[in-house]
Amino acid sequence: MKQGVHPQYVTTEVTCSCGNTFTTRSTAKNGSIHVETCNVCHPFYTGKQRVLDTAGRVAKFQQKYAKAQQAQAKKAGK
Repeated sequence: MKQGVHPQYVTTEVTCSCGNTFTTRSTAKNGSIHVETCNVCHPFYTGKQRVLDTAGRVAKFQQKYAKAQQAQAKKAGK
């Protein structure tokens, strides 16, 4: 291999937003990487689904569905 062409491959500490940390090797210059999800908190690995509702779509749907159920209950009660 040519000298001086490849980046340094050093031990790197990876820190997740959930607080989990682990060590790997990477070309990161400062020796640390911060990530949002890891194998401890990612829904694919944990089997727990989180609902990310940024625009209130889930709440709007639930309100609309609740009104429909109330209307059906009134029809059934008559």
